[in-house]
Amino acid sequence: MRGVFVDANESLAVIFQRLEQPGDPQVRVNLNPDITSDQYPDILDGAEIAIVDHTALPTDVAKKCKGLKHVVFLGTGARSYMNPEELSQLGIEVHLIKGYGDTAVAECAIALMWEGARGLARMDRGIRAGNWLRDDGMQLTGKTLGLIGFGGIAAEVARIALGSGMRVIAWNRSPKKHPKVEFLDYDEVLTESDVVSIHLLLNDETRGMISAACIEAMKPGVILVNTARGAIVDENAMIEALKSGQIRHAGLDVFNIEPLPADHPLTKLENVTLSAHSAFRTPEASENLIAAAWAHCRRIAKKR
Repeated sequence: MRGVFVDANESLAVIFQRLEQPGDPQVRVNLNPDITSDQYPDILDGAEIAIVDHTALPTDVAKKCKGLKHVVFLGTGARSYMNPEELSQLGIEVHLIKGYGDTAVAECAIALMWEGARGLARMDRGIRAGNWLRDDGMQLTGKTLGLIGFGGIAAEVARIALGSGMRVIAWNRSPKKHPKVEFLDYDEVLTESDVVSIHLLLNDETRGMISAACIEAMKPGVILVNTARGAIVDENAMIEALKSGQIRHAGLDVFNIEPLPADHPLTKLENVTLSAHSAFRTPEASENLIAAAWAHCRRIAKKR
């Protein structure tokens, strides 16, 4: 059985090769993070396993990948890059990796929240431009953080926020319990939170879930943090709310279009902090991620 890591960057490639063990299935590393979807058939060259970091795999391209039976996607958000149900109909199974970067993503969400509260990036830009900006910030101790979705990442966000003296409330699609976290109805989380942080997978149910009506229901001056997927939020409604002040600040690590175009409306707003879909990128998370990818490959080869 052969595999190909189709779009490895240098740092992930080093970890991948270091974690290889004797007897592992043969996996070739294609050291090029900037491949295009139409290159899949040539890069795979009949391999049964494709390890994918971020390159879209349209179904019509997958049909041309002779021999492909498994896609090991490096993360949980495969639906942003491929259609698992359609691939399944072609006999291609998509494998996800959960939990590898919960702490890394949570720390980024907390950082975006604090930046939105204090406006540090805006002050930094102003000082570099020769201006002395001194706006009043928001003190977060005693404020309410609302978590939309409650998995491993949200649990880590709750741990950090509770430790800083915040009240933490949450909504989840299935019932959950967690120490010191109050689980409320969706509408209650929207209306009671000073900060709303999104922690949902993207699917047909969650696409556009943070709608214009939901944003309008939030507290005036709310801080919105999204480290999940851009398409969960109605982007146009969010931009209008940022302009009106309904949203005080948005901390965004994910977008509808990635990379975000330089002329995108979000880049023109001062009350937005932009991060390049990098919440999960720490050495610790990368190590966990690649170890789990190898575990998938070993399991697949063993079942053959």
